[in-house]
Amino acid sequence: MPTNIKFSRRSFILMSLTLAACKGGAEVIELSGSTMGTSFSVTALDHDRAVDKVALREAIENSLVKVNAQMSNWDASSEVSRFNAFASTEPMTVSEDLAAVIRAAKEINAASEGQFDITLGPVIEAWGFGANGGRHSEPAADRLAAAVAAAGQTEGLHVDGNRIRKSRADTQLFLPSIGKGYGIDRMARAVESFGLKDFMVEIGGDLYVSGRNVDGLDWQIGIESPDARTRQAYRVARASNLGMATSGDYRNFFEQDGQRYSHILDARTGRPITHRTASVTVLAENAMLADAWATALLVHGSECGLEIANQRDLAVLFIDRGTDAGDKDFVTTASDRFAALQA
Repeated sequence: MPTNIKFSRRSFILMSLTLAACKGGAEVIELSGSTMGTSFSVTALDHDRAVDKVALREAIENSLVKVNAQMSNWDASSEVSRFNAFASTEPMTVSEDLAAVIRAAKEINAASEGQFDITLGPVIEAWGFGANGGRHSEPAADRLAAAVAAAGQTEGLHVDGNRIRKSRADTQLFLPSIGKGYGIDRMARAVESFGLKDFMVEIGGDLYVSGRNVDGLDWQIGIESPDARTRQAYRVARASNLGMATSGDYRNFFEQDGQRYSHILDARTGRPITHRTASVTVLAENAMLADAWATALLVHGSECGLEIANQRDLAVLFIDRGTDAGDKDFVTTASDRFAALQA
C-alpha cells in the first residue's frame, strides 16, 4: 500500500534531522536558495563544527552561477544559447564542462535507443514547453514535422574534445533534463571541498546524497506520488553516495479538447507519451546520470524501460497508473538493481 504521509521529499529529510540534531555531536548545516527557476537546498553534517558557513554558501552559489552560464536555455548569453544561435555547421569550441555533459547525453542517447535527445528543443518549443514559453497547444502538423526534422541527436550532433558541431544549422540543444543533475553534482563537489562527507544537495527535488544522515543511517528519500493535486510521499527509498532523480508526466501538461498532453515527448514522433507510466525514479552514481536516465526511461515506459534498466544494471522504480485510471490506483515495478539497493 502507498504511504499516505503529507510532506515533500525535502521536508521529510529536514524533519528527521531537526529531531536528531538535539542529541548533540555534529552540527547540522542547512542552506537554501533559488536557481534554475526552482529552489536548491543543502543539508550537511559538520562533525568538527569548523566549517565557515558563509564561505560554503558562496562556493555553492558560485558553482550554480557557473553551470547556469554554461547550460541555461533561459539565459541568452549562456554557452548553450550561443551555440543554438550559431546558425552554422562549423564546429564551436565550448567549455570542458559543457562538452562533458554533451558527451554523456550522446552516450545515454545511444543506450536509450535514441529516446534521450537533447536536440528536441524545436519540438519542445512547438508544444509550448520550452524556454520561450508560449501558449500550450497541439502544434500544426507542418510545424511539428519541421521541428522533428531539425532534431535527431544521433546523427545531428558531434563532439570532438571541446568542439561541438551540428549537422544542421537549425539544430537546437535543450539541456534541462541533464543540466540540472550536473548542477547538483557541481554543488556536491563544492560541499566536498570543505571536507564534508555526510550531506545532501538538492535542486527541485532531484539530489545527491553522500555518507549517512545524523542518525548514522542511509538517507531516507520520499518518492512523490504521481498525483498533480497533492505532494504526498508514495514510497521511501534509502540511498548513500548516489544521485537520485524522478521524472513524471503529472505536473507539466495541458489539456485540449478533452485530450491530455504531457511535456514528456517521444523523440521518434515528437508527440507526448501516452502509456500508463506516470513517473520514473533513478538512483545512479551521480545526479547527472540519474536526471538523464529518469527522462529517457519515462519516455519508454515501464514495459520497455524495465528491460533496458535490467540490461544496463540501472536502479529504477517505475510507477504506473492502474487500469481503472483512478488517481490512487498505482502499480510499482522495480528493476533488479533498485530492489537490491533497497533490500
